[in-house]
Amino acid sequence: MASLLNELPSFSTLLAAYGSLTAMAMLIRTILNEIIPKPVQKFIYSKFSGLITNYFSSNFTFIIEDRWQAVYNETYRAIEVYLPTRIDPSTDKLLVGSNDPNNPTAPLKQNIPADSKIIDEFEGMTLEWTLHVRESDKCFIPDKKCFHLTCKKTVRDLVEQRYFPHIAKMAETILSKRENLNIYTYNQERSRWESAVFKHPATFETLAMEPKLKQSIMDDLDSFMGRKDFFENVGRAWKRGYLLYGPPGTGKSSLVAAIANYMSYNIYDLQFQSVRNDADLRRILTSTTNRSILLIEDIDCSRKISIDRVKVKDKQEKEGDSVDPGVTLSGLLNFIDGLWSSCGNERLIIFTTNHKEKLDPALLRPGRMDVHIHMGYCTPAVFRKLATTYLGIKDNKLFGCIDDLIKNVEVTPAEVAQQLMIKSDDPEAAIQGFIEFLNMKKDEVGEDVIQEEEAKDTKEMKDGKQSKKHDETETGSIYLT
Repeated sequence: MASLLNELPSFSTLLAAYGSLTAMAMLIRTILNEIIPKPVQKFIYSKFSGLITNYFSSNFTFIIEDRWQAVYNETYRAIEVYLPTRIDPSTDKLLVGSNDPNNPTAPLKQNIPADSKIIDEFEGMTLEWTLHVRESDKCFIPDKKCFHLTCKKTVRDLVEQRYFPHIAKMAETILSKRENLNIYTYNQERSRWESAVFKHPATFETLAMEPKLKQSIMDDLDSFMGRKDFFENVGRAWKRGYLLYGPPGTGKSSLVAAIANYMSYNIYDLQFQSVRNDADLRRILTSTTNRSILLIEDIDCSRKISIDRVKVKDKQEKEGDSVDPGVTLSGLLNFIDGLWSSCGNERLIIFTTNHKEKLDPALLRPGRMDVHIHMGYCTPAVFRKLATTYLGIKDNKLFGCIDDLIKNVEVTPAEVAQQLMIKSDDPEAAIQGFIEFLNMKKDEVGEDVIQEEEAKDTKEMKDGKQSKKHDETETGSIYLT
């Protein structure tokens, strides 16, 4: 035993050996730092640490990114809806706020901030969620978002087979019971849709429109909602295009709001000024959800969209190929009726314009704008609806006089509503004031202009130039293509 102890190295010898090894390690580290670039070092370290972690760890992580290839990830959407319902006192931090400007005292909405952990229990499994956000260094590229779901390796298959389908069903139930609709606008600087609560009071009940036209629109919407199998059987995308056209103030925006409330669809209000090019347009449009309305107002004001494609091509040839065309008509058509139209279901695409004649014929054909709704000037029936709404009366001895004037004066429902609102607390005075307003407009137009228009309409009727497909009235028509 004594001889064995004598053979062991002394403490000073061990200390000297340790010092030599430390010096050698520092020398090797210095040489490696000089020879191997920093990015390569980080890559080697991440791979090495990852291998060690995977070997010794008993956990498995699912990563769900916000986009899946070229479209928005529907699994990510479902998780966004589901996870706020799993917030409990153990959550370490929360994102709270409100986007309802009409009710500042409404209860705060809760959401998941970046790097916050949410614990969920499902069928005896403990599951940990974390939202990760990677900010982009380019303003036109959106931030990268993804959820991490950590579970035990032993329950990985169970999570895939039972937990993810459970999230999808719960999200669908939550969305079907939503009380508030949202209206979205696209933020070009942040490259994402931003929402606000949509609480427009317009409904088909309050809408001032010819009863026949109103019922036709409601019947068409009901038919669209119940024809999922039909669209699949005939090989068409489950969508419907509407064109609302007519003079300003005839109720186009109110009709859009009434449709949204009737269908319980969110609205995506797209302004082409915020879109850079066709590729950007595809990414923006594929970020919209199912059961929604894509609204493109005053499409005739977007010159590159409304004018004929031949003119655009001629202009590009004159200015040179280097000119960026921006958003083109072809890019829009490819989404609403091309191969990209299949990226989504149960959608309404609504265009509005004051000048239908300025639109390219390619936009107007069936499959793109399936329903053409003419929003015209006020008629006696529309006036009575407005009088009931604003004055609370259904009949008056002066209504006959107003009927005769409205038939000969072009006045929009918006103008009628404004006149009735001035003295809404005194119906008699309001009606008298409205008659004076109509007479003033009649004098401005002049009897000769009115007679000329009447003669022109009569001649067109005799010549049979009006389309038999139109069920025209002075207040509007619906044209189903």
